[in-house]
Amino acid sequence: MVLRPASSEFHSDLVEAFEETWPEVSRAMSWIHPDLPFDTQMEDFLAETERMGRSGLLHHWVMVRPWDGALLGLIGFDQVTRSGKAVWNLGYWVRSSEQQHGFARRAIDASLRWLGEAEKSSVELKVDPHNPAGRSTVMRTVREWKGERCVDGDSAIPVAGVRTPRECHVVSIGPGVGPEEGTNSVRPIEKTPLDPNSAPVGQVV
Repeated sequence: MVLRPASSEFHSDLVEAFEETWPEVSRAMSWIHPDLPFDTQMEDFLAETERMGRSGLLHHWVMVRPWDGALLGLIGFDQVTRSGKAVWNLGYWVRSSEQQHGFARRAIDASLRWLGEAEKSSVELKVDPHNPAGRSTVMRTVREWKGERCVDGDSAIPVAGVRTPRECHVVSIGPGVGPEEGTNSVRPIEKTPLDPNSAPVGQVV
C-alpha cells in the first residue's frame, strides 16, 4: 500500500469508492449530504483539501494499491478538535471491498509517525461506539500508542440527518514515540514532514 496526497487526480476513484460503500461511508465522512450529488461534493472536498493542505492546516492522503493503482481508502488530519487536549484530529475510511485487511491500521501508524517526525503533539481519534470494527481499530491504536480515553472530547455529530455519538480518544506523538515498526509497515519515503508539497508517500516494505 502507498499513501498519496489527496488531490483532484483521485476524484473519479473516490466517487466510485464512496458509491460502493454507501451508506456506511457517511459514518466516517459526516460532511456528505445524501441528497446532493457525490460528484459535486467530492470536487468541493478535494479543492478545500488542496487549498488548506498548502497552508498546513490539514493533511489528507488516499490509500492506493501500488500494483494496479486501486484506491483503497482515505486518511487525514484536520484541526477540528473537541477535547481541549489535542491539536490534531485523525480520521480514516476504507472502502467496503478492502476492509478487514489491516489497511487502516497500517495507514494510521504511518500517518502518526509522519506527523510525529515534525512535532511533539496530541491527536484525537473519534469512533462510533456502535461500530465494532471501527472501535477495534481505534482501541488498538490507543493501546499501542499508549493513548487514553477522553470523555471531554465526546460528541454527537449528524450522519444522514441523525445525531450519532462519537467516543474520543487521545494519543501522543513525537520523535521516537509509538510502537516499533513491523516488517509489513508503511514507511515514509520523503522525509519532509509538514511540507505540503511533499506530503508523505509510503510503501509497504
